[in-house]
Amino acid sequence: MAEPVIHHRARDYRELFERLLSRLEGIFRTENDILLYTASGTGGMESAVANLCSPGERVVVVSAGYFGERWSQIARAYGLEVDELAYEWGETPSPAELAIRLDELGSAAAVLLTQSETSTGVVADIEALAEPAREAGALVVVDAISSLGAVPLETDAWGVDVAVSGSQKALMTPPGLALVSISPAAWERAARASSPAYYFAWEPVRKAQEKFDATFTPAVSLVQALDVAVGLLLEEGLEEAFDRHVRLGRACRAGIKAMGLDLFSPDEDRSAVVTAVRVPDDVDGQMLVASIRDRFGITLAPGQGPLKGKIFRIGHIGYFDVFDITTALAAVELALAEAGADIERGVAVTRALEAFEHTVV
Repeated sequence: MAEPVIHHRARDYRELFERLLSRLEGIFRTENDILLYTASGTGGMESAVANLCSPGERVVVVSAGYFGERWSQIARAYGLEVDELAYEWGETPSPAELAIRLDELGSAAAVLLTQSETSTGVVADIEALAEPAREAGALVVVDAISSLGAVPLETDAWGVDVAVSGSQKALMTPPGLALVSISPAAWERAARASSPAYYFAWEPVRKAQEKFDATFTPAVSLVQALDVAVGLLLEEGLEEAFDRHVRLGRACRAGIKAMGLDLFSPDEDRSAVVTAVRVPDDVDGQMLVASIRDRFGITLAPGQGPLKGKIFRIGHIGYFDVFDITTALAAVELALAEAGADIERGVAVTRALEAFEHTVV
């Protein structure tokens, strides 16, 4: 990113862009078109709604947290009829319940899913959820913003019509790029949809990318960085990266439990993106996160929405290794002890290292 910015109409950029798009096919596990936008992941989500649906059409949103609710907000902004299959924050969506809801409704243009609900640490079973959606004739649209590259997403094999991701999570690049994978069925639906779109319209971007060009000025430095980061991920190997994330998640949860703290996110291997932890009684979660940041330079995430002040979250995606996890655990232990919480001292780091080193995926 520190290199001089190349011109986005020049040959150097086209060569870079061609290589990146090819590499992204391997990350998404797809032969579908992958469009790139200079935007946050939410921009990619909005592009899916804008291009696939017409005002008044019904979509089903499977929501179990902050970002599931974002799907509903975007869909309503485009005048869609939103049917929410809503779960308590922290619950895992059920494919059987989705099948029942779709059967009751009779039809839906699309089912909007969240693979990794970052607000709670829950990672949904997209393969299982996609099946009843396909059987009902609905397009399968997945927010994979924090999960792509950290947990498996078999876009083609699972029948995912649109998968949205962003540069700043497991893809190890600063924020600012949205990635959208689009199936042939989604392109067919987009040709009939009538919602308005300009910047996020798909077809102009596809036409430009066929020549490895950009419709609008791209964030060139971020594109360069993403190309390097994706290359590192593919060099490691996706399966190896998935295994590493599982081991990091296990290590983090083992350390948290060793302190005597309660997990909010499920204690399972799919929880490989972020670990959510209940804050002990009489401790303010917001203040805890701020204290750890200010004193130790370690950034944890606070709770969102109804979980504000009640949980904190430790991420373990991208370039994190086990020493990032143990450092965070040590800081949590010290801050909680100083806040007067009743925790077990001096065991979290050891348990985390044992879980990381001695567990076979």
